[in-house]
Amino acid sequence: MTTPGTRADAEAEDLDVEEALALVKENPGPARSGSGHPGSAHSASSRARGGDGSPAPHHPADSHHRATPWPEARTTAERAARAAARAARRTPVAVPLDAALGLTLAAPLAALTDLPSFDSSAMDGWALAGPGPWTVRDEGVLAGHAEPAPLGDGEAVRIATGARIPPEATAVLRTEHGRTDERGRLHPTREVVHGQDIRPRGQECRSGDQLLPVGTLATPAVLGLAAAAGYDTLTAVPRPRVDVLVLGDELLTEGLPHDGLIRDALGPMLPPWLRALGAEVRAVRRIGDDAKALHRAVTTSDADLIVTTGGTAAGPVDHVHPTLRRIGAELLVDGVKARPGHPMLLARLKDDQHLVGLPGNPLAAVSGLLTLAEPLLRTLAARPAPEPYTLPLRDAVHGHPYDTRLVPVVLREEGAVPLHYNGPAMLRGIAAADALAVVPPGGARPGQEAELLDLPWATGGIGVCFT
Repeated sequence: MTTPGTRADAEAEDLDVEEALALVKENPGPARSGSGHPGSAHSASSRARGGDGSPAPHHPADSHHRATPWPEARTTAERAARAAARAARRTPVAVPLDAALGLTLAAPLAALTDLPSFDSSAMDGWALAGPGPWTVRDEGVLAGHAEPAPLGDGEAVRIATGARIPPEATAVLRTEHGRTDERGRLHPTREVVHGQDIRPRGQECRSGDQLLPVGTLATPAVLGLAAAAGYDTLTAVPRPRVDVLVLGDELLTEGLPHDGLIRDALGPMLPPWLRALGAEVRAVRRIGDDAKALHRAVTTSDADLIVTTGGTAAGPVDHVHPTLRRIGAELLVDGVKARPGHPMLLARLKDDQHLVGLPGNPLAAVSGLLTLAEPLLRTLAARPAPEPYTLPLRDAVHGHPYDTRLVPVVLREEGAVPLHYNGPAMLRGIAAADALAVVPPGGARPGQEAELLDLPWATGGIGVCFT
């Protein structure tokens, strides 16, 4: 296992989304069809799960010296993903519209038809020909029916929204703007303008027009536009494949904690969170404290990213570092100057495969997830990076002397409100949070602007993709 910084800097260039997508486009697409004080960690898992509160056998100063600053760790994860994308050269995939939410377009979306594809009525009312008053035909025109018979001058016909405009019709009169006399003739109650309330063929686009460029994120509106334009599938960058390995003999999958055993919170939490970040979670495996089983699971996985939980420190049953050394992995990040989550790590297993080691304490794992896994997965999926933004903190936040703190907050009119229960073993704060505030070393005073990391479900974004 090589140490951080020993690899050549070929992947250090900053590529934008378009350049990352170009790595995919080189292959032809498919045919369209809290603080880390010891008292805040739960006793059972902090012994050797890589929690922030655990004493480590190696000298703490050595660990801190080796740790990567928080912003640099995120940049390293992005660069690692770009290098992996170059190595993998994954072929774009054709994805049905109902499965494409959150994917990135790997081919431009060009209209396959005119929109609308025929002249249609924008309102319920009457289609008219010429000046009024008009004689109204008995039959009406409904949406989804074949082209109606032409109208003669002075004729009108009842028409529904979306129905085809009869040939020779000059306008549509809305239902509320017309009245009939005792002879059944139609009179307008407002001036009629030629072409009013008619949606002409090709008003939105013509067949062949480019509607959206490569790199567009497939939002619900994009899916609707694609369907209207004639698409059944979208050509997209495939989702990064992720395997999750949950480590620890002390973890229960059901029932109440007992006899020193605790419930596994990360097994239920990580897969949907990873899906919300755009990943395809293929497997969640519980390994326990078994070095051989961990080695076997890591070496037999062909996922783009392996995520482990716990075991990232240097305790007697922390097997992540020894396993990485055994297989000759390259440590890109070995600890981050962040609280909670200091013992997180990022390793390159192969040119196109990485491992993110998360601490075992739940909030520390969330910190690692958003610090290392999020930028890596986002870059592999060719998603654009979110625009950074700040809000003032309503309350003061105590800081770590040297490390960045990630603190759960809720967003209110007065700014970001820090939440309690933000220790590394706690989930109560993050469960109520809208975002994580990035608090610099030394802390923040009331009213100080802080960078925020949004949680996907709190923003109502397309990241809410839990299935």
